[in-house]
Amino acid sequence: MDEANVRDSPDRFAPRSRRRDLLGLAISAVLLAAVVWWALEQPKPTFPSSPENLLPLAVAIGLYAVATVIRGWRWHMILLHAGIGHARADAYALTVVGYMGNTVLPARGGEILRILLLGERTDARRREILGSIVAERALDAVALVVLFALLTWSRVAGAPVGQTPAAVSLALIAAAAVVLVFYVWLRRRGRLERFASIVRPFLRASRLMVGRLGLVLLAVTIGVWFLEGAIFWLIGQSLELDVAFLEGLFLVVLTSFFLSVPSAPGYLGTFDAALIFVLKALDIDGGEAVSFVLLARFVLFVPITVAGLILMLTRYGGFGRMFGRRPAEDED
Repeated sequence: MDEANVRDSPDRFAPRSRRRDLLGLAISAVLLAAVVWWALEQPKPTFPSSPENLLPLAVAIGLYAVATVIRGWRWHMILLHAGIGHARADAYALTVVGYMGNTVLPARGGEILRILLLGERTDARRREILGSIVAERALDAVALVVLFALLTWSRVAGAPVGQTPAAVSLALIAAAAVVLVFYVWLRRRGRLERFASIVRPFLRASRLMVGRLGLVLLAVTIGVWFLEGAIFWLIGQSLELDVAFLEGLFLVVLTSFFLSVPSAPGYLGTFDAALIFVLKALDIDGGEAVSFVLLARFVLFVPITVAGLILMLTRYGGFGRMFGRRPAEDED
């Protein structure tokens, strides 16, 4: 490993402090216990068995694969814009590996995996790779806030969290945009040079947000969230529940906000509690809600985790790299 990458070790900037890990485990334990206690009091869940009810699940898994491919293309475009040399195949494959890592590692460990593994295949510094992931998360955040506000003000699902969170979220995005414009204005006048030299590697990839490419990628990101909303709608169809497409979209948008809370690997507890909360707003409760949560967990976590593990074995040196160990032949 070269000296630049040693200096840019993810341990220096990755949000994986012991305190956060312990907090996530505590939150997951409490929420999971509450979910299990609640589920045991509900009627026995039922699952689709007929071909016509299994077909929507198969389509949902296929749509999630399409959404993941699009996310890989989006990361590829961000890396290109940031001047980070990479193989196109790695952008797609590491997107899958990252989702797998988020499922089996704490503190969104999949993002760390992406930084580590791409860092071995490019001359770019790891903080620059981190910057590309920051740009991805920024696009997701803006897309989710826009969709959340529109769906809330349309009173989809009765706006279960009220109107205020949507207004506050939009205000925060607007404030961030104002700060960015002010920062650019100061830089053009030669101010904040020292600060700029520190944050430049992290923010280089995010410059696309203010250009035409940024608008294209934002539109693509909104399209991806529509695909994931369709997945939730299809899960409802497989269970013969009265879930409209926009309600499925609202399910995925609101659940995604809850997933920003620290949790154990696989968003254990937080994903389930959030989904149950939004389902209740759609008047889906009891055994039907339990069935929905379990099917959603299967569709969203199982196939991509299996695919990511296969890629780790066949393309990225096996499981040792997941836990920070280098293969024996690289130890010299």
